[in-house]
Formats: sequence, C-alpha cells, structure tokens
Amino acid sequence: MGLKETAFQSLPLGSIKPAGWLKNQLEIQANGFTGHLDEHWEDVGPNNGWLGGAGDSWERGPYYLDGLLPLAYLLEDKRLIEKVQPWIEWTISSQREDGSFGPAYVKTVNTEVGNHDWWQDFIMLKVLTQYEEVSKDERVIPFMSKYFSYMKGALVDRPLKEWHEARGGDLLLSIHWLYERTGDSELLELASIVQEQTIDWNHIFAKFPYWRKQTEWNHRTHVVNVAMGIKTPAVFYRQTGNEYDKEAVYKGIQSLMTYHGQAHGMFSGDEWLSGTHPSQGVELCAVVEYMFSMENLTRILGDGMFGDILEKVTFNALPATISPEWDSHQYDQQVNQVICNLAKRPWSNGPDANMFGLEPNFGCCTANMHQGWPKFTASLWMATQDDGLAAVSYAPCTVKGFVADGKDIELVVKSNYPFREHVSIDINLKEKATFPIMLRVPDWCPDMKVSVNGERQHGIVENGYARFEREWNPNDRIEIQLPMQVQLEERNNNAISVNRGPLVYVLPIEENWIQVHERERFHDWEVYPASAWRYALTQNAEFDVEVEENMDLHYQPFKANHAPIRLLTKGRLLSNWMMKQNSAAAPPKNPKPYANALEETIQLVPYGCARLRIGEFPVLK
Repeated sequence: MGLKETAFQSLPLGSIKPAGWLKNQLEIQANGFTGHLDEHWEDVGPNNGWLGGAGDSWERGPYYLDGLLPLAYLLEDKRLIEKVQPWIEWTISSQREDGSFGPAYVKTVNTEVGNHDWWQDFIMLKVLTQYEEVSKDERVIPFMSKYFSYMKGALVDRPLKEWHEARGGDLLLSIHWLYERTGDSELLELASIVQEQTIDWNHIFAKFPYWRKQTEWNHRTHVVNVAMGIKTPAVFYRQTGNEYDKEAVYKGIQSLMTYHGQAHGMFSGDEWLSGTHPSQGVELCAVVEYMFSMENLTRILGDGMFGDILEKVTFNALPATISPEWDSHQYDQQVNQVICNLAKRPWSNGPDANMFGLEPNFGCCTANMHQGWPKFTASLWMATQDDGLAAVSYAPCTVKGFVADGKDIELVVKSNYPFREHVSIDINLKEKATFPIMLRVPDWCPDMKVSVNGERQHGIVENGYARFEREWNPNDRIEIQLPMQVQLEERNNNAISVNRGPLVYVLPIEENWIQVHERERFHDWEVYPASAWRYALTQNAEFDVEVEENMDLHYQPFKANHAPIRLLTKGRLLSNWMMKQNSAAAPPKNPKPYANALEETIQLVPYGCARLRIGEFPVLK
C-alpha cells in the first residue's frame, strides 16, 4: 500500500524567485494589505488567538499566514519574515501532550462554528509544510507526526463535519506531504479515514446535479468549498488509483463551466453557485482557492489543461478584484461590473459585497486573499519524476533545482508574458547534463515555436506539454514564441467575450472612486461609472492589436491607463441595455443601437486592468 506517484513534484518554497512584472506584483502586495494588515485589522493583529491572544482564533490568522509566509520568503523580505516568525513559534510551542495544538477554544464571528473545530488546523498545517521546505526547521516533521497520531484517534469521536467535512482534501495534502518524508504507514490509515469522512466530491462532480443558480445554504454548492473540492478527487486518486476519481475532476470542471462558468475562467458564486449571468458575483476566496486547486491538479495529474485554467484565473480574475495599490478589495466581482456601491443585488451576499474596502461583506477574503500571487509564483515550474523540469507558466522568474541525478541548475526566465508573446530561458549549468525540459503548450496556441540556441526544435507533445530531452550545455538558451490570436467565445444570449492568449479583454469604464469610510489606512470605496458602457460589438469587426514592443511595462500593469496592450475594434451604443437590480442587465439578445449612434472605434484592455468593465458583449448583426 502506498500513494500513487504524482506526475510532477513541487519545488521547495524558495526555489523559484519572481522577476520583472511578477516581482513587482509581490512587492505591491507587500507594501499594501499583506505587509501591513496586522497593523490595521484587529482580526489578525497582536491579540489573535494564534499569537496567544484573546481575539479571533479560528481561520483568519492561519489564512493570513498562508499568504504572508510564502510572500515573505519569495521576496526575501526581512521585515515580513519577522512578522511570520511569532506565529510559527507560538503554533509549535502550543502543542499539547496529546498532540493537539493551537488555541484552546475557538473564537470567531462565524456563529455556526463550534468550540472545537478542525478546519483552522488544516490551514495551519499547510503553512507549516511551506515553512519546513524553506527553513528546514527540524521541529516541524515531529510536530506534524504527533498531531496526526492524535487526530487518528480523535476522529472517532469528533468526525469531520460541516466546513472540515467539505475541505478534507486540504488536510490530505498535508498528510501526503508528511508520508512522502517519513514513510509512516499509519499516515495512510489516517488518510483513508479522512477520505471516508470527507464529502464525496467524486460523486458530486461525476453526476453533477446543480444545474441552476442555487439559493439555499449547502456546503456542496458553497463556491469556496467547490473551488477547494475540485482537487479532492485527484487527491483521493493518489490513495485509490481509481480512474473514476481522476475522471471526476474533468467532469466537474466541465459541468461547473457549463452551468456556472464566467468569462474570466472562474465559475460564479455569490455565496453559492450562481449560474452564468455576467452580473452574478464571484467571491475572492474562491478565486485564490481555485488557483491553489489548479496548482495541485497540475502537480498530481500533469495535464496542461490545468495550467490553462490557472493562467486565465490568475491573470484576469485575481487582479481585477483588488485595487491596483493592494489597499482595498471586493468580496464579489462581476464580469459586467458597471458600478460598485452599497446596493441590494440578486445574490445571497450583503449590499456591500462588490464595494472595494477592508472587509466588504465579510472578513474571510480579507484574510485569505494573500496566497494568490505567492503560490502561483511558487508553482511556475515543477520537477518531473525523471530528474527534469516542467514549465507550468511563462511569467518571469529564476528557478533553482536539481536535474540528472542531482546536478545543480538555474533557469532564468525572461519575459513580459502574458502581455507579450516571447519568452527566453537561459540555462545555467556547471557541466553538461542530459535531462528533460517540459514546456506547457497552451490550448490557445497550436503554433507555439521553440528553438535552442537559434535552432528550431520539435518536442513530443503529450498531455499539453512538449518534451525536450537532450544533452544540455552551460549557457544554452531556449527561445519560445507564443503567437496570440483574438478568439471570440460564445456566451449566453448570443453575447461574446474576447480572448487573446490567456488574457480576456474588456471595455474599461472610466472610474470615479468615492470614499465612504475613512480609516488610518485601507479605506472603503464606492466606484461609479464616468463613461458610457452600453456598447455592442459590430459583427465581423476586426481587432487591431496596439502594443508598444519597445516600452517597458509599467510597475503596475493591471491598471486601465497603464494597460500594456490594447485591442481596437468597432461598436455602437445601445438603447435597450438597461440596469436591473443595481447591476447591468443581461446583454440584450437583440441589441438596438440609438438611431443617431454611429459606429465608433472602442478600446479594450486586459480584464485585470479594469475595476469597472464590460466583459460580455452583445453583438450587432
């Protein structure tokens, strides 16, 4: 008995360092919410229960640390590392004789959570696995072993239920991580118990019953649970080897996108699965958890499809729902987001859910949003099982690892991807070595071109990765060209969304930000439109790409007036596209332009650049 081998292996935290625009994103994050939240938000401040205080002691502290820790070490930021360490020290020192750890009781604003809960431990275990990889702290593995020994017995009387029943897959990641380092067979026995007690996501995704917008509380349709749960069948697959488990992942993604899919690559959920209407919301927690699921599905199953999804969500949905300065965020974003204000909308979340602020609607996203960019960075490359390396995404970075029976290697990835089509990879070796490099071939790019030292190469493509196994020499250079073509995606009501490469393009609406709650820092804002938005695109209109190839990207490219690439096309203002329940109504199936509205040239920018936007367009025939 053992675990089925994963397709790839994650590189230890710290092996990949961000560069270029990606490093800028992490620095912006460090200078904004993530680097200062504990100074301005009591829930993760010095009185938090995970620091020994009398404040919140459920998920918010561990959530915050799950993003703060990788950010600190990826940037090698001494100030942030010093913020991390007290949480780690208190957590490790909190372990009791029986193996349990953490605050003695749960204090939280979530009234449904009991005094003894498992979920907060699951998150902190994910934090500790990252910490051990980057610090090599010898206390972590014995600490986790003792805890899991305790848990195996405790689950008899305190089985998983509610939140932790839905999220057992996240616990299994930590159990598997420890098993791969200790070989302790009791961990596999615990893993079987956890699988039995976890919601049967396999059956849900294989026989998906939630075809319509959901209106009642259910852990099986809660958008964050679903975003976490989508990886769970693949985690089970490692334990069972059952193809049914693996297939459930693919069926689940297909069903979610068919019945609840949105143009930015996510499925809707404004708290529960909410259908395909482009004014339904998507929760920020779901965005970062779906990213984490795609990173793990890439590692376990090695299918390039998961990299496609990861990039689409990361480059579009993630930046769009956070202010460019990382000092305010939304709870829910909308694809067709024409106003962000305090108003009742047709979703289960509160009237402030699409405002930008410190904790609009509820504070879970304020705590959990921080993991998105750091974990994406840490997953840009992975190790293959035959001593090679695999490129999951082509964002700029430096990768250090081992290949060909332990030889040191450094890869320097230079690119402005996804804003540009060209990527170069410099290979730094001390001596020549034979090993594979696997390059993901995006589904949108059938004409990807690869050369080594100027000579065109043709790899063997399997599961969305092109394999180049050869003798590599010091100072070899790989050049990749990723031609991006405009592709129109059909949506409901005869509407379309516009894609080019991994980026979705939208009509940016001029933004008027009105402060509604002032704090020392991290204020609350309503955002009102200051330009027209009721445009239909002209059928068969061409799209001209406007890019200044020789210009450096702006420090923050995810801002409408800094957009590093734009599309120019034709459109007309409509007379029959209205507001409905404080949001844009569905794109009209039969759009009618104003009689005096001439065809105009309109400019589209990447989705992540616009906080007010139209991302699903009616089409004038």
